Amino acid sequence: MLKNKIIKYTSRLPFSSPWFIIIIFSALGLIGILNHSMWRDELNPWLIVRDSESLGDLIENIRYEGHPVLWYFSLAILRKIVDNPLIMQIFHWGITVVSITLFCLYSPFNYQQKFLFSFGYFTFYEYLLISRNYAFSMLFVFAFCTIFSSRKITYSYLAILLGLLANSSAYGLLVSFSLSLTLLAEFCFDSEHRRQYFSQSQKYDLILSILIIIFSFILSIYIITPPTDSYLYGGLKNGWVMQLDFRHLLRSIGRIFGGYLLIIPQHKKWLDLIICTIIALFIVTLTLIKLSKKPVPLFLYITGNFVILTFTYLRFTGMPRHFGHFYLILIAALWLGNYYQDSLVLLNKFSVRPNSITFVHKWHHIALMLILYVHLLGGIYSFSRDLILPFSASRETAQYLQKSGLDNEFIVASRDANMAPLSGYLNRKFYYPELKKLGSFTLFNKARKDVEQADILNQINSLLKNQDEQKKILLILNQKLNVNRNDLNIAPIKNFEKNWIDSERYYLYWVDKV
Repeated sequence: MLKNKIIKYTSRLPFSSPWFIIIIFSALGLIGILNHSMWRDELNPWLIVRDSESLGDLIENIRYEGHPVLWYFSLAILRKIVDNPLIMQIFHWGITVVSITLFCLYSPFNYQQKFLFSFGYFTFYEYLLISRNYAFSMLFVFAFCTIFSSRKITYSYLAILLGLLANSSAYGLLVSFSLSLTLLAEFCFDSEHRRQYFSQSQKYDLILSILIIIFSFILSIYIITPPTDSYLYGGLKNGWVMQLDFRHLLRSIGRIFGGYLLIIPQHKKWLDLIICTIIALFIVTLTLIKLSKKPVPLFLYITGNFVILTFTYLRFTGMPRHFGHFYLILIAALWLGNYYQDSLVLLNKFSVRPNSITFVHKWHHIALMLILYVHLLGGIYSFSRDLILPFSASRETAQYLQKSGLDNEFIVASRDANMAPLSGYLNRKFYYPELKKLGSFTLFNKARKDVEQADILNQINSLLKNQDEQKKILLILNQKLNVNRNDLNIAPIKNFEKNWIDSERYYLYWVDKV
């Protein structure tokens, strides 16, 4: 009797509600993102929007980034409201909070799983604190899952979400393509669904939805296709891998392991690659069997993993923010499974008795909980580290320059790609030796040339000679200066080395003529 009263009482407490998770997540997330020191990958898009001279110029600059337009157009609207990159961080926080809200209120997972997922690595760190376009993937995938049942009446809502997802990132395009194929497969092979849809939908709904998706895909592919003079191809440094390379295949499968368990196997160690591949394939197999009674979610899981894995092998192995989409595919497939009744079509086709796979559900649950707990540990660790150790030294450096009255000096800054955070925080341009002119954002094209420190000093010497009014120059480097010149006085000012990203430590110097 007492036990029942305790259970009844605790069920009424606020922390038993999904809103408890949402509120705590929102509050901690706001603290975290306001504390976060942004780095180049976050502020370079902001600078592209800020300093592009026209809409056409903006689109042309975006094409060097290897990303579609949605994030950049969103920033352009935000900048009309407040010309401060802080608004980008608040917007990004809002995207993730809405995503978690949808997940906690509408997903079929239990309360414990919702809690673990919400404070996991991708949700509580990678797609929360680091303001980039990848948070859109989580938002649109979860929105898609939330309104999935609307497809019985109209496909237009799902088509709009798929179009937005396709134009959020290259990986968003891959996930959008997988979801689109899933809708197509269901439409073609489920006659009952087809009959129900045609009896309730508007006359041109199907055609309009198809046109929305096709247009969105074409636009995304056009924008992410790099110009001919782009030598980094949107960050994809290597060409296409067209030959069979077993080590590279294991390395690619290891990205699934990384998406699930946050460990990236060492590609030079065969043992690491083999063990991680076996574990990844074991989890994938459990999920396939788990979804065997749900053909449509099963199709999504197979297609989504195959599409992303193919891209990973052929083109770009990626970073955690990229192969986190394997994780999103897993969550989406399990979520969509809740919309379907069990079907024995596949089991009967392969002569498998339903009772013989009952044990798989137990092992899949164990694997899923292991994944969620690993993500929880990764999320808490990464979030806490960001609170203690700045991700980049950019904000601290910018604050020092402002307090010291140095932010209006003539500044020579190198390496240009690592100076985007300073340009963003100070809201001004620098002289970049890589460009031999004033600039802010970096486009990796043939107009840009990497320079050595000796070249930087040569350019400074020329600037001092050609500009009589220029008595001294403030030099900012992302590495310690290790060269000198007899005809220049170089005086160190201050170093900023307390940060996580070693390429964004800053070293300040005064330089003038002897």
